[in-house]
Amino acid sequence: MNNPATAARLIHQREFVLFWLARVGSTVGYQMLVLTIGWQIYELTNSPLDLGIVGLIQFVPAIAFILVIGHAADRYDRRLIVRTAQSICALSALLVTGALFLGNVNRELLFAAVFLLGCARAFEQPTSQSLVPSLVPTRLLPRAVAAWTSANQVAVICGPALGGLVYVLSPVVVGCLCVLFFAGAVILISMIHPKGATSKREPPTLASMLGGFDYIRHRRRLLGVVSLDFCVVLLGGAIALLPIFAKDILTVGPVGLGLLRSAPAVGALVTSIVLSHAPIERWIGIKMFAVVAIYGASTVVFGLSTWFPLSLAALVVLGASDAVSVVIRFSLVQIETPDSMRGRVSAINYLFVGSSNTLGDFRAGVVADWFGAVTSVMFGGVGSLLVAVVWMLLFPDLRRLDRFEPADEITTSA
Repeated sequence: MNNPATAARLIHQREFVLFWLARVGSTVGYQMLVLTIGWQIYELTNSPLDLGIVGLIQFVPAIAFILVIGHAADRYDRRLIVRTAQSICALSALLVTGALFLGNVNRELLFAAVFLLGCARAFEQPTSQSLVPSLVPTRLLPRAVAAWTSANQVAVICGPALGGLVYVLSPVVVGCLCVLFFAGAVILISMIHPKGATSKREPPTLASMLGGFDYIRHRRRLLGVVSLDFCVVLLGGAIALLPIFAKDILTVGPVGLGLLRSAPAVGALVTSIVLSHAPIERWIGIKMFAVVAIYGASTVVFGLSTWFPLSLAALVVLGASDAVSVVIRFSLVQIETPDSMRGRVSAINYLFVGSSNTLGDFRAGVVADWFGAVTSVMFGGVGSLLVAVVWMLLFPDLRRLDRFEPADEITTSA
């Protein structure tokens, strides 16, 4: 049952609060920068395929560095990795801002900035996830996960909305704000002191770097969770096509684009706040599959809509359903993984979950280039519904999952 006193103690966890604020700052900067890059690219090329290529460029570093990312997160100071990644994000923002100021923006420069972002986030995301369990007591982890998710959603609401409004006044100012947000996040991360001893800096070996794959392979629930989200997000990609919907279908301009990008986060934020006070404790598996189905249905509604308020409402529902799924999946991965393996498992989870967003963006852009944006979004929504049904049959243990179980209560299966 929910205990208000327990929820209140999460606020008193200084390290987690600093981390939460850093997460908000870096994600606001990222969202504003991505909005600016997306609008600039579509203005320059008017090509859905180029919007998809933005996603592909961000996906490549996750594939290229997957083994190194996990090993580094388990063997080196996770704060240093996160700080370095956020500094690279600031460099990317400076590159775009300078080009805007000089009036020398081109497709290749924007792609280069996107590549820097992709490299930085490939290291930052899984390492940040691995930090969370070391910032709070184990009993508070599900609430911390919900609060961590809400940090992301606060940023995804404020970032695009603020970016869209400021962009109308001056794209250069948007870039400057991005740099400031990234710099603030670096300072906040530097003030964090996680509990627990620092892992030994052992040299990387193939067996060590592949340890995360072996760990997930022997745990059907983790395998089901990771592969489920990979397939659903790969079939998604509606967010990547929002510049097309904002400009050509709903005709709402940069401000409307900012609202569309913020809408999923509105639903996700409200849901995350609720879950941070009243976490899901029973029938976890079936609830996860249910919200995946809702995610697919809301994607279909968005694809069919030509009325701006309905499109916003569909994206709000999409974000709310995704937030429930994220909290369940993230909690399951972190609770069922010992700290010595969290970096490698989180890196794999990011590859198949987080970075699949960018690969899904590429998929959406290619299909939109061939058959149109509406068809691309519809394909993703219907595909998500089918995946939910198939995975319920393929992973019955995941469907029957009732409660979270700590890693020390789980045995490795042959």
